[in-house]
Amino acid sequence: MSVDIGNRLRHLRLAHNLSQRELAKRAGVTNSTISLIESNSANPSVGALKRILDGIPIGMAEFFAFEPEKPKKAFYAAEELTEIGKGPISYRQVGENLFGRSLQILKECYQPGSDTGKVPLVHDGEEGGIVLSGRLEVTVDDERRILGPGDAYYFESRRPHRFRCVGPAPCEVISACTPPSF
Repeated sequence: MSVDIGNRLRHLRLAHNLSQRELAKRAGVTNSTISLIESNSANPSVGALKRILDGIPIGMAEFFAFEPEKPKKAFYAAEELTEIGKGPISYRQVGENLFGRSLQILKECYQPGSDTGKVPLVHDGEEGGIVLSGRLEVTVDDERRILGPGDAYYFESRRPHRFRCVGPAPCEVISACTPPSF
């Protein structure tokens, strides 16, 4: 029997209204550590998992005994999308509980000048998106493109990537990734 530590941790973190950054700060680890664990790209040591769970707080026994229900809801009103972003980048997720799901769908909104960071994102899986409005600079490996309304991207998420809103208007994107990485 294998336990999906990543999805279990993500579910509990979101249930406690914690961002990956906030949980990492509480646990004394980097937010990339939380991201790697949640995407099942890294398996934490028992000690590291205990420190992370102390940041929620929840005990190890309760963590492994906890079995979230798989989502059954099929339709979501705009106000039911779950905000999982922070600051100048909004990530509104379809469904609050992704436990047992292999696809994550987001409505993203980047404020002018906002950026996912100078350090490129890297994780397992694939992702794609379509720009609805504004202009988004997307960098994948050493290739960079500025995308406008109707333009799209799709790539393996193991390739280093970065997103940045360019221009004076916010940029809205509908994206999907598998497996869920936030």
